[in-house]
Amino acid sequence: MHNNSYNVKVGCISSKNFIKSLEEVKSFFGFKLVKVEGNSESSINASCNAVIIETKVENKNFSNKIKVPKIFIQDKHQKRESKSSLELIVKLPINIIQFNQAVVDLCKKHEFNKNSLIKIRDYVLDKNERVLKKGNKVLKITEKETHFIDMLNFFQKSLSKDYILKNIWAYSSGTETHTVETHIYRLRQKIQDSFGDTNFIKNTPDGYSL
Repeated sequence: MHNNSYNVKVGCISSKNFIKSLEEVKSFFGFKLVKVEGNSESSINASCNAVIIETKVENKNFSNKIKVPKIFIQDKHQKRESKSSLELIVKLPINIIQFNQAVVDLCKKHEFNKNSLIKIRDYVLDKNERVLKKGNKVLKITEKETHFIDMLNFFQKSLSKDYILKNIWAYSSGTETHTVETHIYRLRQKIQDSFGDTNFIKNTPDGYSL
């Protein structure tokens, strides 16, 4: 019996026979298997960490609206390909141990990615990929620039040049403060060139803020 230490719920959209087969071996799973009732994608997105979809009963318009990771179950004659890193294609027959590990790994990957995404007004800061996104535009930034934007957003107040110098760019207190100004000027230019935004990072009497 598997130790259910990873507390996630995985929904299942399938034929009665398939979910019955899964329920018979659910003691081997490191996740909680739940049957999806109805056809509300919003309830799936809100209550499930992932969803298993048997492709022979799949409604593609419906499954495309599901935002959580999807595990597609198909027979050996089907040739569906995953469209993203958070989609998993599993061919029948299933090795239960390998299937469980693949589902758990997919859920953990999604959780990691979700925690790395920070919403800042109309932007998304992806700490994992080190990019700033707005709509379809993506700006690659450095590790220090990522940390700087993340800290400004976290504190929700102005950070002094001295604080930024010591805690973000890791310079000694004896370093000239224009070092900070140079780094921030370059970042501002990159943001302006990519998004046309001249006011993303604000300069206040107390330092810098978003």
